Amino acid sequence: MGHAGMAAAAVRYLRAGPVEPLPRPELRCVREDERAPVEQGEFRRVLGNFASGVTAVTAATPDGPAGFACQSFSALSLDPPLVAFMVGRTSTTWPRIARAGAFCVNVLSASQGPLCRAFAASGTDKFAGVDHDPAPVSGAPRLAGTLAWIDCTIHAVHTGGDHLIVVGRVDALGTGPDADDDLPLLFHKGRFL
Repeated sequence: MGHAGMAAAAVRYLRAGPVEPLPRPELRCVREDERAPVEQGEFRRVLGNFASGVTAVTAATPDGPAGFACQSFSALSLDPPLVAFMVGRTSTTWPRIARAGAFCVNVLSASQGPLCRAFAASGTDKFAGVDHDPAPVSGAPRLAGTLAWIDCTIHAVHTGGDHLIVVGRVDALGTGPDADDDLPLLFHKGRFL
């Protein structure tokens, strides 16, 4: 079925009448006394086979710029335009970004492995010697040399085990000058590709 056929099928489906929403699943947190069904090391080893792109999530805060390296980033919705990233609950940078209420996702290029390592370190000045300018809406640091940037306002935050799922509403976005010629930084089996 081509695009026209799928569109026609969707129109027929929508004309059939109101669609009943599915019941929401019961939400709950894993209790302290619940044992994980798989061992953490094995979980990490198996999921390490999935290559992921690497980003740096940044924000402008009253205490200065904040940011961290993030490989769990994804597009979420076209209408409205939403993206999502996951951050560990123990992150010391996330509370600063949360208070800012806005952030910029910087899609790192293959040559930015050292920058990613700097943003993954804790307790250091991650912006020392890093060229950046303010993203147009949030003012969050937009890092030089990235493939793309996505300027967002925090839309929602959900719990997800030992992580938080942060949903951002996209306010502005763009690509870097070398986006067509450079490759993305990828993380696979514990190392950059």
